[in-house]
Amino acid sequence: MKRKAVFFDRDGVINIDKGYVYSKNEFEFNPAIFDLLSFYKSQGYLLLVVTNQSGIARGYYSIEDFLDLTEYMQTQIKSKLGFGFDKVYFCPHLDGCNCRKPKTGMFEEADMDFGIDFTNSIMIGDKQSDMQAAQNAGIGKKFYLSIKKPDFSEIQGLQWVIALQQIQTFEEKEK
Repeated sequence: MKRKAVFFDRDGVINIDKGYVYSKNEFEFNPAIFDLLSFYKSQGYLLLVVTNQSGIARGYYSIEDFLDLTEYMQTQIKSKLGFGFDKVYFCPHLDGCNCRKPKTGMFEEADMDFGIDFTNSIMIGDKQSDMQAAQNAGIGKKFYLSIKKPDFSEIQGLQWVIALQQIQTFEEKEK
């Protein structure tokens, strides 16, 4: 049986995007992420991270730095909620790969790991490449988190939000 999932971009969604965040000193959770994770967990969704981390290819930080910060992020979430993300997928490249969003490699890997029902899954991101990757993967619902209205009309199932808190409100209204 295929499983529904919520795919979260990291920088700008899970945490405040301060540009190439790689240490816990710079890592600041978006305060609304905890309620949103709890909501989706209670609805039976897998919670997955798909994040481009070109800072690794640029030499700003190492894979080990990224993995250490991911462990810190997971530990903080687990201590607060009792659970964490089911898996974190990341692309360490700048180009020449199949994993960097808007390509679908991370989504394909998640499908191999969990058997994803993409039509009934959700992407939450703050960049056009997040939305395009979700579209390319066949994800049914996409939440674009930005203070700027999206200017890309080719994305189907797109919902523009300016705050994470709006997502749960939209989801509850649909029930």
